[in-house]
Amino acid sequence: MVQQDAQRGALVLFSGGQDSATCLAWALDRYESVETLGFDYGQRHRIELECRESVRDKLAQAFPAWAGRLGDDHLIDLSVLGSISDTAMTREIEIETAASGLPNTFVPGRNLMFLTIAAALAYRRGLRVLVGGMCETDFSGYPDCRDDTMKALQVALNLGMASRFVLETPLMWLDKADTWRLAETLGGAALVELIRVETHTCYVGERAELHAWGFGCGECPACRLRKRGYEAFRAGGKVTQPT
Repeated sequence: MVQQDAQRGALVLFSGGQDSATCLAWALDRYESVETLGFDYGQRHRIELECRESVRDKLAQAFPAWAGRLGDDHLIDLSVLGSISDTAMTREIEIETAASGLPNTFVPGRNLMFLTIAAALAYRRGLRVLVGGMCETDFSGYPDCRDDTMKALQVALNLGMASRFVLETPLMWLDKADTWRLAETLGGAALVELIRVETHTCYVGERAELHAWGFGCGECPACRLRKRGYEAFRAGGKVTQPT
């Protein structure tokens, strides 16, 4: 792909999952210097944090042109978020729809806190672009993944820090099949396979069995979405939402 804004640096919110790994590849394809940021907030699927280093290392090994652009990694202790959250992402409870109509995997304020801290770190590191895997197409109804939320937050961060941050969300209008296709466009079959095997998405943290679409329990919403997306990607179609 044609390099864009190659003189600028970016900070990627990198959890160790499929979406953020795709965003990391997207940023490495565009920016001269790319740093990564992860958060330990007491998530139930904390195993994703253990995947981060492996994904970074294997990206650098498989794509030498990106290796020189991959900068420092930062991991922030955000356990306070877990301590005030009563969700299926931070508690050993059944995943279901809450009284609010949202899935109980929604962690209120999570992306708002993530991006605020990311902006503070970027300010100190001299980085102007923040990259996140928020998506309004396959977003489970999470209000902090909406494009309007991202646009409003960009304005607030720039006002509050007297800066000119740009919040990039390359997956915002993609479904999961499109996300797999983006990975293929960026790095071919090698990147697709790296993401399939090395990243983690499963909400319950299951990583015992490798399926065609990756590791996971196969039953939680994240696994079902990833599976449907991978199957649609391989079939050359779009994700069909369950009825």
